[in-house]
Amino acid sequence: MHISLGPIVIILLVAVMAVILCRRLYIPLMLGYLVVGFIAGPGLLNLVRQSNGTEFIGEIGITFLMFSIGLEFSLSKLKAMRKLVFGLGSLQVIITLTSMWLLLVIFRINMVWAFTLAAAMTMSSTAIVSRIMAEKNELNQHHGHMVMGVLLMQDIAVVPLMILFPSMASSSEHIWLSINLALVKMVCTLLLLLVVGSKIMPQWFRLIARIKSGELFMINVLLVTLGVAYLTQLAGLSLALGAFVAGMLISETQYRFQVEDDIRPFRDILLGFFFITIGMKLDIHVLHSSWRTILLLLAMLVILKASVLFFISRFYMKENQTDSIKTAFYLAQGGEFGFVMLAICGALKLISAPLEQAAIAAILLSMVLAPLLINLANLLTRKLIKRSWEEQAVDLQSILVETMSKSDHILIIGFGRCGQSVARILQQEQIPYYALDLDAERVATAKSAGEPVTFGDAKRREVLQAAGLKRAQMVLITIHNMDESKHILNNIIMQTPTMPVIVRVTEDHFIQDFIDMGADNIVSDEKESSLLLAGQALMGTGKPFGQVFQIMRRVRRNHYQALEGLFAGSDDNPAGLNSHFYRYAFTLPPDAYLIGKGIQDLPLEKLKIKLLAVRRNAHQLREFEDGFCFKQQDTLVLLGLREKIILFENWSLQGGD
Repeated sequence: MHISLGPIVIILLVAVMAVILCRRLYIPLMLGYLVVGFIAGPGLLNLVRQSNGTEFIGEIGITFLMFSIGLEFSLSKLKAMRKLVFGLGSLQVIITLTSMWLLLVIFRINMVWAFTLAAAMTMSSTAIVSRIMAEKNELNQHHGHMVMGVLLMQDIAVVPLMILFPSMASSSEHIWLSINLALVKMVCTLLLLLVVGSKIMPQWFRLIARIKSGELFMINVLLVTLGVAYLTQLAGLSLALGAFVAGMLISETQYRFQVEDDIRPFRDILLGFFFITIGMKLDIHVLHSSWRTILLLLAMLVILKASVLFFISRFYMKENQTDSIKTAFYLAQGGEFGFVMLAICGALKLISAPLEQAAIAAILLSMVLAPLLINLANLLTRKLIKRSWEEQAVDLQSILVETMSKSDHILIIGFGRCGQSVARILQQEQIPYYALDLDAERVATAKSAGEPVTFGDAKRREVLQAAGLKRAQMVLITIHNMDESKHILNNIIMQTPTMPVIVRVTEDHFIQDFIDMGADNIVSDEKESSLLLAGQALMGTGKPFGQVFQIMRRVRRNHYQALEGLFAGSDDNPAGLNSHFYRYAFTLPPDAYLIGKGIQDLPLEKLKIKLLAVRRNAHQLREFEDGFCFKQQDTLVLLGLREKIILFENWSLQGGD
């Protein structure tokens, strides 16, 4: 049998190009794979044809994805989030699926097609939402827990749905009998695997681990994943279900994280192939003729899903308005499992080809719109909730009344996690404080608990005056938005130039900005964690606490100058590196222009960069004698702006201006 490598090479080539482009543009790889499949597949350039081989690779990708979900599915995690998972999550799945099904049936779509489509559109994108929330530091906030609870329930719901689809395709006359039989078979298989596997799996992995062979451990992971999947397939169930069970069994062992690391390359590569095969299904002619259907499905997906989530969160779960709005908009998009379901149902003829095309396009568009919807949620929560509070706080009289008796208090700007932590310590030491915050729901909850906090925008000078700025002992700015912090600091200095102000900065390159503006002290999120680790390490070596405290105090007093600059890596943001100082090192080759020249010849002042050290052989030189000259293989360690250091390196190697 002749097997051509041409299609595989083409897919790998365009996949590599897609990954590079997605990394550069900071967009999810999954969207890039879908576009690659569309461009290279029959829908556009027809470079690669669909075949049983490509479908099988995609199915193996789904198998490894379900295995990864099984690894995350621990009973302890499920128990801790049971209210959100089985309350909010299960209601979202049931109500959204049912509502979409009925609505599609009203539009005179075949009932089986409508159920398939509704199931696919009920799912949201774990990959996109979790990535965006991680970037915004929202995973540990309450709405972050709500979102992850719903996503976890959706992942769980995928398993029975993927069992139902083959049953629906097998017999239209006895569909409910087939579904019940499949569910009974699933329960029996799960019980057998979980009971027997939970006793065998830990001992088996312990035996493999004792041999201390990384290669054997990797082979064993593949054996368990595909072996259990094959057993469930023999029982008439899906490969994906078996992989999910295998992941669950391993998640309760001590080898879970090692397995997760070992399996990730296979999962990511094969899952990438799966999304490429999904993109190959898109037909540009069908998309052109079905654009009305695509827009209708897109509107239904976004609006209906967001509405269901908001009403369940707000009126059934009794969550506050802010968290309900954010949860609704964060999950108002389709997800990767929608593609999985459409692929399976398309192969089982449970949905027509044109409708499958339209659904894939609608889900894809909703995923592209996901970042915009998330930003819209944040904007809406600020506007809608803030409006009702501004009606009460517009005349500032309530703030004046509350602060009239306060003097020598500490004014805290921002009552988030950082501000509240500071307030707790001040409260323990009986030091008076007063806080301003723009999160209306947080302020309402804190005020009801007796906290001295009010809703107020510290960017407005009259609000600062009403909060007793001129009578305060000092001001702490703890908010996360650095642009707003600069605005607030400027207002404080304009009104009370001698007021001590301590500013929290979230990234190092803001430190110098606030020093230049006149802040008395800077507390860096990034630097403080490093200082604490260094302090623990120093005390661990036997240094007394007093000496360690003085070292830490000296570093803080000098505004972290001893810690300034970083060696850049491939995962650093180039835009950020261009705006602050960082460390860089390069070695002089034999023909470098700088060889034979001295320190006095360097254009350090002109470029405003600093030579930290020169590494020569095994020695690192920080002080240079008269007559010092650079030699080949010297390594220069520099500190400065990225663009200036690049100019200096080019000059050192080639000369010129």
